[in-house]
Amino acid sequence: QVQLVESGGGSVQTGGSLRLSCAASGRTFSRYTMGWFRQAPGKEREFVGAIIWSGGSTNYADSVKGRFTIFRDNAKNTVYLQMNSLKPEDTAVYYCAAQNRGGLSGNPLLYDYWGQGAQVTVSS
Repeated sequence: QVQLVESGGGSVQTGGSLRLSCAASGRTFSRYTMGWFRQAPGKEREFVGAIIWSGGSTNYADSVKGRFTIFRDNAKNTVYLQMNSLKPEDTAVYYCAAQNRGGLSGNPLLYDYWGQGAQVTVSS
C-alpha cells in the first residue's frame, strides 16, 4: 500500500515556475514508477510525465517536454515535478500516481495509487 500527498501548488503568471512535491508513505516507494497527471475542468485526465523507479529514465507528454522535469529522491520517498515557462493551458489539478508494473506508461488505468491533487493556476 502506498499513500501519496501532493504539495506545492498555487498561482503563477505566464512564464513563471512552480515545483510540485509528492510524498509517499511505504517502504517500497523505490520500487514504483511514479507518474504525474493533470485534469483541467471539463477535460479528461492527461498524462504529464513519469519516472522509473531508479530515476534513470523519464517520459514526458509532448505538451510539456522541455518545460517540465520530473525527478525523485528515494531516500526521502518523494517525487518532484518542476514546471518552468508555465502557460495558461497548464492550469489544472495535478496528481501524482504510482505503479509497480514497470515501464513509463502514460495510461492512468495502469496506476494503482493516487494522491489527492494539487491546483496549479497560470494567469495570462
